[in-house]
Amino acid sequence: MPERNPVGYFEIPVADMDRAVAFYERVFLYELQAHDVDGYPMALFPEQPGKPGATGALAKGDVYVPGKAGPVLYFAVGNIDMTLERARSAGAAILYPKKSLGDLGFVAEIEDSEGNRIALHEQAPAV
Repeated sequence: MPERNPVGYFEIPVADMDRAVAFYERVFLYELQAHDVDGYPMALFPEQPGKPGATGALAKGDVYVPGKAGPVLYFAVGNIDMTLERARSAGAAILYPKKSLGDLGFVAEIEDSEGNRIALHEQAPAV
């Protein structure tokens, strides 16, 4: 068995960094930190060392092309209904409405401000 989860970091392509940062901060209630990495503007999501899950960044540049056809990132949320409401009010299109997965919780998909498909996942309450 591997000693870690397979994904350690991700980058979400953006066309307009200010618009994307405003969208993600409003929807997920995170504060992103601006950085320049190898000549590319990025906005890093917060990292919680020792906690499960991966962190990543919004990234802008010639090699970063937003779209719905690539991999789908699932953001863990505490309340999917509230997150969907914030997403709607931030201008997101709902691509896949909230669906129950039984013991696995709930999922939904939205289109972010840049045209990327982003998924939401709320864990089922512990029994």
